[in-house]
Amino acid sequence: MLLRLLLLLILAPGREQSREAPKAVLLLDPPWSTTFKGQRVTLICKDFYSQVQGDTYWYYVGKALKKKGKSTEITDSGDYRCKSNESSISDAVHVEFSSDALILQAPYPVFEGDNIDLRCKEKEETKMSEKKYYKNGRQLYIYDNKDCISLTSVHRDHDSGTYYCSAKPGYFRWTVNTKSLRLQVQELFPHPKLIANSSRPIEGNPVTLTCETQLSPQRPNVQIQFCFFRSNQVLKPGCSSSPQLQISAMWTENSGPYWCEARAVSHIRKESLRIWISVRRVRVSDVNLEVQPSGGQLVEGEMLVLICSVARGTGNITFSWHREGAVSLGKKTQRSLLTELRVPNVKVQDAGRYYCTANNGYGPLLSRRRTVTVRVPVSPPILTLRAPRAQAVVGDILEFHCEAPRGSAPIWYQFYHENVILWNSSAPSGGGASFNLSLTAEHSGSYSCEADNGLGTQHSHRLSLNVIVPVTRPILTLRGPRAQAVEGDVLELFCEALSGSPPVLYRFYYEDVTLWNDSAPNGGGIAFNLTLTAEQSGNYSCEADNGLGAQQSEVVTLRVTGLSTTNTSRPFRTDPQEPTHSEPLAQMELQPVYNNVNPEKSTLIYSQVWSFQRTQQNAASSTSLDREGKEPSTLYSEVKKIDQNKCTEPGGSAHEDAAEYENLPHAQQPQNTSP
Repeated sequence: MLLRLLLLLILAPGREQSREAPKAVLLLDPPWSTTFKGQRVTLICKDFYSQVQGDTYWYYVGKALKKKGKSTEITDSGDYRCKSNESSISDAVHVEFSSDALILQAPYPVFEGDNIDLRCKEKEETKMSEKKYYKNGRQLYIYDNKDCISLTSVHRDHDSGTYYCSAKPGYFRWTVNTKSLRLQVQELFPHPKLIANSSRPIEGNPVTLTCETQLSPQRPNVQIQFCFFRSNQVLKPGCSSSPQLQISAMWTENSGPYWCEARAVSHIRKESLRIWISVRRVRVSDVNLEVQPSGGQLVEGEMLVLICSVARGTGNITFSWHREGAVSLGKKTQRSLLTELRVPNVKVQDAGRYYCTANNGYGPLLSRRRTVTVRVPVSPPILTLRAPRAQAVVGDILEFHCEAPRGSAPIWYQFYHENVILWNSSAPSGGGASFNLSLTAEHSGSYSCEADNGLGTQHSHRLSLNVIVPVTRPILTLRGPRAQAVEGDVLELFCEALSGSPPVLYRFYYEDVTLWNDSAPNGGGIAFNLTLTAEQSGNYSCEADNGLGAQQSEVVTLRVTGLSTTNTSRPFRTDPQEPTHSEPLAQMELQPVYNNVNPEKSTLIYSQVWSFQRTQQNAASSTSLDREGKEPSTLYSEVKKIDQNKCTEPGGSAHEDAAEYENLPHAQQPQNTSP
């Protein structure tokens, strides 16, 4: 059976490309289009003109298959096609699964310059001999008795044709012939076409010659060389891999026939048809100024390129460039239709309207004006914090101002607190941006801002802000070893403001006289100790100050009692007063105060006890019970009479029998005092 071969050949005969999607290409693996029945062949669908990965559609004898992959395995003879989303359907490829004992195998596809093998192959269980090869009905004697013949650098005209082979099975005399196989050598590339960008160029104009052809995408590694000729003269020594030749200027003597040649490394050469180029000489016209970068928008420091060209004109042409309101920027005379002027490192003052002139002896012609704008990137902005005082304080209104000294408007500003966006604003006309913030203690930290006008972001230096918190009213606490302060006790005075920025200066007062002062550099409170005397009864207070205004504590009244001679284990008081504030009053529910009395001046001695019942309400008051008009409850406990007839013996006690106390919290034996 004939092997159907297809070459994917895309020609580009002119400048316009076909709008039809390129065909997909169907390949075989292994590459033999004829194989024995029972074997498998993998079909591969290639789309050489698109990088997009999509579905692949398969067709068998005109019917769509339910397969989507890039490849598929087949075991049935017939015509196969494929396509992708970006390509049109491929040409049909016939694959033959033969049940014959002998087949001729040829690869698919075959291109000009390929080296190929033709295999005369029998089934594995069959042994054949005396193999012969035929082309177009004529025996190829040089290949007798070979399992495989090799054709090197095949040529389309020389090697294309119909092939078959024959062999004798075993020791039999008859001959077995294979089915004929049509070998079609495909073009590696078509004959080129020479295209000139102008077949009648104006004298002095450049001309570009393009030798157009299309290498098969299935042979992407083949190198093609291009040569250009005018009549029989080579325009450029040697050939090059570029399909274009740029002739910088055409003159009248350059008129004539032009052609090109495309050569492959496999000694395949193909020539184009001749084209005629006629060079004309005319007056300059259509002067045009082109500005680069396109649109005439530059950033300060970039290079401005002014390209002045004419559509027509021959001979020496004088070009000059101008900016409105300024002298000529430059002038050039040359035999060219196009030239340029470069203005390096443009400044803001280079902005304006530009034009050029061209003159070849008939008078200057002017181009249209082109507007050039120069934008300035923002410089690093400066962040300024404006407060009503040298040191920011809670509650102050602080103004944040960010401004880039240079930069084209509009400018976008963003403010940051500890790298978190705090606020943003735009300056449509340039300049800076500001906003106000009412300060709290949480606003302490690092601040920065950034400026951006679309030409790059610039950041300011960081500024640290410490928001000072005024001290609150301090609390004065007196801490003693007992409920009632007594001469000789060591009393600790502790003053603390619960909030306020350090350092905090504390002062302690006794009756409005400074008693002591100290600083807390890291915040917190301050304490000092005082050894008490009876003269130190009175009012105590403290003061806290961190430079934002002093705060006074509440006054705490302290009453210091002298040491009693009636009881060495516990101090006595002559009149019941409130306990010192060094012990919380709410914790003192029953406080006994003792004194030995003889109310009737008789021989009886009583122990007088005052008992105070404290509550949460009266514990908060700083006045004593007698100031409130309340009398303490009084208890008398009878003790033994004193025997006045007995005298005190040396080393003895003042009475013979020990006094018995009732309702006393302690069992010690207090000394008697005279009534």
